[in-house]
Amino acid sequence: MHPILVQIGPITIRYYGLMYVISFVLGYFLVRAEAQRRRLFAKPEDVLDLFLVTIPLGIVFARLYYVAFQWDWYRSDPGAIVRVWEGGLAIHGGILGGVAGLLIVSRWKRAPFWRLADAVVPALVLGQVLGRIGNFLNGDAFGTPTDLPWGIVFPADSPAGRVYPGTPLHPAMLYEAVGNLLIFGLLWALRRRPARDGFLTAVYFIAYAVVRFGCEFFRGDALMLGPWRAAQVASILLVLAFGSWILAGRLWRPARA
Repeated sequence: MHPILVQIGPITIRYYGLMYVISFVLGYFLVRAEAQRRRLFAKPEDVLDLFLVTIPLGIVFARLYYVAFQWDWYRSDPGAIVRVWEGGLAIHGGILGGVAGLLIVSRWKRAPFWRLADAVVPALVLGQVLGRIGNFLNGDAFGTPTDLPWGIVFPADSPAGRVYPGTPLHPAMLYEAVGNLLIFGLLWALRRRPARDGFLTAVYFIAYAVVRFGCEFFRGDALMLGPWRAAQVASILLVLAFGSWILAGRLWRPARA
């Protein structure tokens, strides 16, 4: 377990960044295949435009979301805000940025928003799997102390090691990685079933909300909203919003021919 893959002089390649690069590449090919199947774009190059818009917005929003909840710490060291390689990208902020990007591209390319979102969510959750593996190698998004046999002692210079030196911790990031991998399998199996645009997106949000709500009990670095864990509050809201949408019959009906 080491955050640095290669270091040549001042050039450092970290596993954390590498996992994101791999997720972007895999995601590009998955989204391109789904976009072609769903006949979303006029040209294959439009998928690249989608990524050039959504990825920067997702990263910026993910960082701002995280910093907003940790402002008391970042205000003493504002330069740390740009040091994303140290960890600190919140997925809920990233999703907000991604939604903003999808709205922009759907208008720009005249692609139906919910159909576009359905093409993206399998790649998104697969990227989350790889991102959590990056968290594991970086030692962030760590868990609480445990005496279970699979507890992990993180290096002293990692985010987890600095908070809990020499203490076995729940590998909370791996718990979530496994949960996200199961969600990917579910979405991939459902993507060809007849349903209205937006159904797959709703399944993603509900399934991820359930996984994240459960994993949050094991997190040792949870972002807090007063006395509440912010991720659990967001998870409840997502389940209520998209669950009611499905139960109301808006989506769980075959698309009209």
